[in-house]
Amino acid sequence: MALHLLKLCVGAESIEDLAAHIEWRFSTMRAQGLEPEQFHTTRMLPKRMDELLDGGSLYWVIKGNVQVRQRLKDIRPFIDGEGISRCNLVLHPELIATNWQPRRPFQGWRYLVSADAPADLGSTGAEIADMPMEMRQELASLGLL
Repeated sequence: MALHLLKLCVGAESIEDLAAHIEWRFSTMRAQGLEPEQFHTTRMLPKRMDELLDGGSLYWVIKGNVQVRQRLKDIRPFIDGEGISRCNLVLHPELIATNWQPRRPFQGWRYLVSADAPADLGSTGAEIADMPMEMRQELASLGLL
């Protein structure tokens, strides 16, 4: 069973904001002549890397709810210019909408076992993904999503 990560998506108001940010980063990389690659830099290196890379995803908490996930491609440790150990969580750029799951704020990232991860929005959830963000937030706050 795959192990996942849970992370706050700071600065994004919606899945659409996150998608726009990813596209902006890709266009910036292309303009610099680099191969576009989606990654998130974090200070802590996961100790359970093998489990994470065996089908794991990074689940993003946006506005207090898990809303979307990205599959993990790789985890690359490195030392930054100030000598601090960090790692890049390399992600597939595809955003996979999930059922909303409320989460309280936390720092860093957390492990998330598959049994506790929200399900992906399937064909029955397509209507939810098409709803305006404000409507989704209100329905989620009422416990209806």
